[in-house]
Order: sequence, then C-alpha cells, then structure tokens
Amino acid sequence: MVRKVKRLLAAVAGVVVATACSLALAGTTAAQAAPKPKLAPAGVDITGHRLDQPLQLRADSRPAEVNMVVDQVKWLGASGQQRGPAAKDLGPKYTVVVLYAGSPTKTYDLYPLAKGGPRVYRPAKQPDLSKTRAGWFFGRLNMSETLRTVGVPLDRQFDTISGGIGGGERVIPEEALDPVQDIDEALGELQRLLLLNVGVMVVITAGLAGIALLVRRRTR
Repeated sequence: MVRKVKRLLAAVAGVVVATACSLALAGTTAAQAAPKPKLAPAGVDITGHRLDQPLQLRADSRPAEVNMVVDQVKWLGASGQQRGPAAKDLGPKYTVVVLYAGSPTKTYDLYPLAKGGPRVYRPAKQPDLSKTRAGWFFGRLNMSETLRTVGVPLDRQFDTISGGIGGGERVIPEEALDPVQDIDEALGELQRLLLLNVGVMVVITAGLAGIALLVRRRTR
C-alpha cells in the first residue's frame, strides 16, 4: 500500500514538474516571439527641385505633415520594377529621408509629375545600411498635392484624385467631363435596350403562338 502511494506521489510530482517546465518554456517562446513595438518616424527631410535648402519636418512640431509624407512610401513592397520611365519623362525629383529616433533611416526618390503617373524609386543603399532591393513603384495619385501642402514649391494640381496608386496626368478625359454628352449616351443606350427587349418579346410571342397553333391542330 505504501509503495503504491509513493509511486502515485512520484507520478503526480513528475506531472507537476513537466507542466511547470512546459509553461515556462511557452512563456519564454512567447516573449521571444512577441514583435517589437514599431517606432514612429521622428521626422522627414526633403530636398529637390526649387528647394534652396532641405525642408525639415519634425514629428514633435508638425506631426500631420510628417505622417502625410511617410504615407507616400510606407506601403512599398519588398520588390518593385527594375526599370523605370525614361529620364526625360520623370519630371522634378524630390529625395525624402525618413528619420527614426533622430537618425536618418530610409530614403526614397519621389517624382510627383512623372509622365503616366507619380513614381517612387527606392535605392538599394539606405542610410541605416539595411539590405534593401532597389526598385521602382507607382506612387499615390495625391503625391503632388501632399508635397505641395507640406511646403514643396509645386504648382497645384486640380485634375488628380486623392488616394490610390498611380496617375499624375489627367485621370478623367476631357470628353468624360461633359454632362450633356453623358446624358445623350445614356438615353441612346436605354433606347437600344428597350428595342432589344421589344424584339425579344415579339420573338417569344410568335414562338408561343406557333406552338399553340400546332397543338390545336394535332388535338382536332
């Protein structure tokens, strides 16, 4: 009896020790796997066309402007296109350097007026010496207005749509902005649709009449 009790106590103790070790190991793994909190950008420096000196924006004094500029590049994927537009189609260039904890970390070249839509170039050589793949990306449609809002000397663009990706020239063709033409086209499409429906009804009615006549003849 005593031996059985000892064996039972030993088994229970073993289970308790194993459970404690498992919980400790799980806690250590979870602590190691927990992602590090992301640092907010401390600011951005912008240099480029018609800027006599760098435009320095800091999060402690102009947080909205810093977030607006960072939003233009924070979504870029791991790899972009290896070849960009021809140099003559790029337009003015603006280099954006993003600072974290007061130190330059990331850099990007922005072309808000590029032919075919704003473009972003991410060079492989980064200030923080991180391994980055160089690549070209389509920029957000509001890139020009964003840069102009934060202080870059760019002419206002009235024909771009805010948000989204790509586009730097007129997004909507001139002819698409004519309401009279749109109404005429809509009425024309409606008329054609009605005529098509009438034609279908005539065919169906004729078919049913023919079937009814055939059935009537056979039942006589």
